[in-house]
Order: sequence, then structure tokens, then C-alpha cells
Amino acid sequence: MPSFLRINGADNVAVALEPLAAGRVLDLPEGPVTAVEDIPAGHKIALCDIPEGENIIKYGFPIGHAVKPIAKGSHVHIHNLKTNLSETLSYTWNPAPEAPLPKVEEKTFLGYPRKDGRVGIRNELWILPTVGCVNDIARALERELQSLVGPGIDHVYAFPHPYGCSQMGDDQENTRQILADLCCHPNVGGVLLMGLGCENSSIAEIKKHFPADADESRMRFLICQQVSDEYEAAKALLLELAEQMKGEKRVTCPASKLVVGLKCGGSDGFSGITANPVIGGLSDRVAALGGSSILTEVPEMFGAETILMSRCGTRELFDRTVALINNFKRYYQENHQTIYENPSPGNKAGGISSLEDKALGCTQKSGFSPVRGVLAYGERVTVPGLNLLSAPGNDLVAATGLASSGAQLVLFSTGRGTPFASPVPTLKIATNPNLADNKPHWIDFAAGDLLKGKTLDELADSLLDLVLEVASGREVVSEARGFHDLAIFKTGVTL
Repeated sequence: MPSFLRINGADNVAVALEPLAAGRVLDLPEGPVTAVEDIPAGHKIALCDIPEGENIIKYGFPIGHAVKPIAKGSHVHIHNLKTNLSETLSYTWNPAPEAPLPKVEEKTFLGYPRKDGRVGIRNELWILPTVGCVNDIARALERELQSLVGPGIDHVYAFPHPYGCSQMGDDQENTRQILADLCCHPNVGGVLLMGLGCENSSIAEIKKHFPADADESRMRFLICQQVSDEYEAAKALLLELAEQMKGEKRVTCPASKLVVGLKCGGSDGFSGITANPVIGGLSDRVAALGGSSILTEVPEMFGAETILMSRCGTRELFDRTVALINNFKRYYQENHQTIYENPSPGNKAGGISSLEDKALGCTQKSGFSPVRGVLAYGERVTVPGLNLLSAPGNDLVAATGLASSGAQLVLFSTGRGTPFASPVPTLKIATNPNLADNKPHWIDFAAGDLLKGKTLDELADSLLDLVLEVASGREVVSEARGFHDLAIFKTGVTL
């Protein structure tokens, strides 16, 4: 394995692929570079003298500027680099030629076709509270009904959350829309929507957000204040749904029915070098097969947004992408927050120095496919190919947003590691070999093998094979441990 990587020939920094001790000599075509101090793995080393105020170039793009002179061979990080980002911007549409999609043989998986034309990769029984007041009933039902898991029923899950009441405006609408989306999710074989009876986001209000093709034969509804024993009433409805689901079996479905969510969290200096490009290769392969992928984490596009805008084939898509970016910046401003308050402490420890540095790595997950759709939070994906979704960077909130838009599974790259899961199978992809080796109970796929000699195409093909296996019923490690989470985007006041 090489000791460093210069990602783009225009870069004035390289990334240490292993710890570089002071005095270590790096051989470059233009001459040797000697490390003048210790450089941790995943961090950057200056390949030339960089004057104060000059841009730091990585991935071929500026990731910030030097706040003081940086000597050749020095560690380049938050102590001598500052972001170039500012407030909302004006953009010019400069569409780039479409990159050819990879050639992929036709693929299939074993799934559950639904009446609305979508396909589930799971047949699960869900309990969705409309309001936090009934969370404990949902949890108790989940615990008692685990014995139902078997032929036709992959899992029984409750999804407690603290919302549904004391909300106003967009917050209330977000709760209603996300719960409506999840009631209609293709991974759901049966769902009980359970309310208290006096909440703002009542069952009746949530049903107003159902699409016209909602299959209510798979749903049951209960208002706890209207029955004498809400637990037994809910249990009876769930047993009724379970009986309906037991005869359902997987059938062969085309890979064009795949909808894959793309997410990263706990990123490090290897994220944009290994895992995210591998996910990008997977995304391009899904597009080539006629399926869909969804990229989100809008605040982590800041600094790389023009790359995505150049891949918008129409003026309408470009304008919607500009609005996606600037609306999120205005959201920060309206809450009196700094737009570039990112990366996280863990990101910085892993070698990421600025939001541009993070964004240029983050957007690698989108591959090279053209942008085909731009979605509002809670909006369902309807077009094949790459879609951009409005949601924040928070892992649980963004992954729930991907699920609500129709993703049957989420690909989640991580350099620091995390055990969390979303409402859909959440496949964890390690950016570096140490994480994959040390946390096998968190990690499903080792993209760090790219540093051991495997090619990006080999790993993207292997990841596609794994995705198809997961779509056909193979559990990811977080599923095997029973992990599942729901988090709804909150933007406003609580009454």
C-alpha cells in the first residue's frame, strides 16, 4: 500500500494513507517532499510552500485557504486552514456533458411487489405512533409480538418518536408527511397507525397526506382514547395484519425496482478516497440498471454544490438544486447560526479540515450520473437515476428522510463507526481497514480494501452484489442486532 495519495494532479496537498513520521520522504514526480512534522493517517501534508491567503487544493478544488504561511512538508489542518464559504450565492448553469454509465448485466433480486408498482425488500409489521404519548404501548407490543417473526413476516418493529403534538407550521407538516410516507413504504407488509385521540397530528390528518395509490388494505388504525383496552385492541389488529402477511412470498424482481439511499456519517480523511467513491460506483450501476439512488445531507454539499449543478440536464433541475442549497443556507441564517459550522470533532480528528473538504468527499457518493430529480423533504422519488433530497446532515434524521422518500435500504459510509440503524436496512461501509477489523458487529462492507490493492470497479461490483443479497433478504448486521430508529426533522418551536 502506498504511504500517501495525491487525489488530483492539481492538488497542493496529499493525504497520508498511514502515519507519516517527521523526516519521512515522499517521492513525487516533481521532486521529493519531506514531512517536517508527524502527519496522522487521513490527514493532509503540504506538497509545496503555500503562502498565507492562498487556496488549499484537494480533489482538484479549493477546500479553504491558508491562514498563515504553510511550509512544504507541513501538516495542513484546522490550525492553518480556514473555509472559503460564505452566505447564499448566485450560480450560473454550466451543464457538463453526461458521463457514460457503466455497462452492467441485467440483475434481479427477490422482493415483495406492491400494488403501487414499487417493490419491498422486506415484509415487515410496523407499529407507528402518531404522537409520543403512545410510544410505550408501541414498544410493549413490539416486545410481545416478536414470536410472529417467521415465514412472510421479516420483522416486527415499533417506531416511537416525541412528536405529533405541540407542533406548528412546517414541524407539524413534516411529522404528518413522514408518518404518511412510512405507512405506505414498500418494505411494510402491514402497519398499525396508533393515535391517542387529542393530538394535532391525528390519524385523520395523517391520512390526508396519503398518496392516491395508498394501499389501506395493509393498514389498521386505532385511537386509544376510544377503546376500553387500547393494548388488547392494538394487539388484535396487529394479529389480523400478521395473518394476512403470512402467506406472502418473495418473487423475482428486476433491479430497476431498487431505490437506494446514500448517506455518510462519522466521516474521516479516507471517506472521500475509499467508501464514498465506491458508493458512487454503486449508484452509477443502479442508474444503469434503471433503478434510483437518493443523495441527501444538503449542508454537506456546501462547497461542492456546483459539481452537482453541472450535472443537471435541464434548467428546471438546476434551479431546483440552487433552491435546495440556498434554502438550507437561509434556514441557518434565520436561526442565527453559522452556515459552515461543520465538520464535527470526529471529522476533524479523522483528517477533515473544512466543510469544503467534507463536501467534496461526501458528494463522491453520487458517482458521475446526471441529476434526474430534486426532492423536497418527505417527497417520494418517482424518476430513475440520481435524485437529490432536501434533508439535514444528522444521521438519524437524514436516513429517516431517505426511507420516507422510498429508499428500501440505506448505504451508510463511516470512518469513525456507528451502530445506529434507520427504518430500513442500513448497510454500513467502512472507509478504513482498522474500523472494519475492529467493529465487525457494526460494519457490513470494507471499502478500505481499496487501499490494499483492490480496484474501485471491483469493490463497486462487490457492493452491488451485496445490495442485491440484502434486497433478497440477507440481514445487515444492525438488523441482526434488532436495531431500528426513526427521527423526524424538527425546525421550529415546541408549544
